Amino acid sequence: MRLVTFKYAEKLGVHLGALREDGAVLDLAAADPALQGGNMPAFIAGGTAALEHARSAMAKAPVAQGAALCAPIPRPPKNVFCVGKNYHEHAKEFAGSGFDGGAKDVVPPFPVVFSKPHTSIIAPGEKILSALDPTGGLDYEGELAVVIGRRGRGIGKAEAMQHVFGYTIVNDVTARHLQKRHSQWVLGKGLDTFCPMGPAILTADAVPDPKALRLTAHVNGEKRQDALVADLIFDIPALIEAISAGITLEPGDVIATGTPVGVGIGFTPPRFLKAGDVVRIEVTGIGVLENPVA
Repeated sequence: MRLVTFKYAEKLGVHLGALREDGAVLDLAAADPALQGGNMPAFIAGGTAALEHARSAMAKAPVAQGAALCAPIPRPPKNVFCVGKNYHEHAKEFAGSGFDGGAKDVVPPFPVVFSKPHTSIIAPGEKILSALDPTGGLDYEGELAVVIGRRGRGIGKAEAMQHVFGYTIVNDVTARHLQKRHSQWVLGKGLDTFCPMGPAILTADAVPDPKALRLTAHVNGEKRQDALVADLIFDIPALIEAISAGITLEPGDVIATGTPVGVGIGFTPPRFLKAGDVVRIEVTGIGVLENPVA
């Protein structure tokens, strides 16, 4: 099941929906009043009972005419957790780019974790604002993101996948010169509009093996990234274990797992984004996240 958050042009608030294979959005709350409210983290916290309501509602839910997709979780309980240098070939690419700030290890010995504020999150189709990066070093990073379903702290690898609700797509948009200038990455990666997310959350029961998921990213129709999630340096259980060691993870928290080789700084010269470009990221089963650069 692919769950979405959407809005109507003529109605206030956001709504909970499901995305059909043909791209139509189903209004789940119209079929089941228990699903009203549109608060995705609250729905996720409802666990198995909430999912059963959603599955039952899909059979009778009407198509939401004129629906506009929002980010599936427009405001997670915390900042979006992000992971840097988590594919082997991208770690090498980043180390050789001159933007790594003099890091000693090409492949990090532990996960490199940073965050993006909720104000950076935008919906599929919304514009990435290039003017917010005055340095002209705008870059894309297609990533699989994990959505947490069960609260926990000190989660071990063995039980980590039991805390996963599902998966979505994140574009970890980055101002490369700001990232390098400030050493810490928040100011290079956390600017408004720098976290496109969506189009949907693919529930974990529909993903027997997340390592088999394939991520591709295109810029203006040209393929730039293509990798299997199996290529992660630190896999999903390792990331959940590392983050939850001292931080409580809550339903609706989002962990972007890192980007593969093929980002703009990996080219000589770098191929930065500019106004008019379109970034399209796709992950098996989840769908397509596409955003223009303005």
